[in-house]
Amino acid sequence: MPPETHNFHSQLVGWAKIILPLCALGLLSTLFLFARSPNEPTNIALEEIEAIAREQRVSAPEFSGVTDQGATVVISAKSARPDTAQPDTVSIDEMRMQMNNPDGSRIDVMATLGELDGRNRIARFLGLARLETSTGYQMETNGLIAELDTGVVTSDGLLEIRAPFGQLTAGKVTFRITSENTAQQMLFTDGVRLLYNPQGR
Repeated sequence: MPPETHNFHSQLVGWAKIILPLCALGLLSTLFLFARSPNEPTNIALEEIEAIAREQRVSAPEFSGVTDQGATVVISAKSARPDTAQPDTVSIDEMRMQMNNPDGSRIDVMATLGELDGRNRIARFLGLARLETSTGYQMETNGLIAELDTGVVTSDGLLEIRAPFGQLTAGKVTFRITSENTAQQMLFTDGVRLLYNPQGR
């Protein structure tokens, strides 16, 4: 199977795991409302059932796939629900992403809110986002965008970075796989400032 077909299949299966349960949840919630007899007791508040049916939420969804450069991506969340204004987008609470790169390095990203854009295959981490790398970098920024096809991760704004050799601030960071597909690069731009603090001093 060609790599492009495998990647598309992985992404299709991942999205099906999210979208299909959301649709089924709305149907099941509606059936639940009419399945009980009028006198049968229930421990679930009617308002909560109506909210689930209306919002079509799904708990603990997980999406996984492989980028064009061979990195594996796993996105998980506390809950997800479709965006009524954008049918191809899923809104996510407590969004997390782990990206394992071909060179063995790893990136972990987390944010309180996020979105998965199915049409453009983009994951957006909204508000304060925290990023950690297996090489010892810890970052905070106001939003990140991950391109699920290419594996490129880009910050939306100013970053504060704790590195093994000190502290940095930068206007933007971009993570991408090198052209040889062997390692990941971190590119800091837009006003980089470094406070060098080597270990042991």
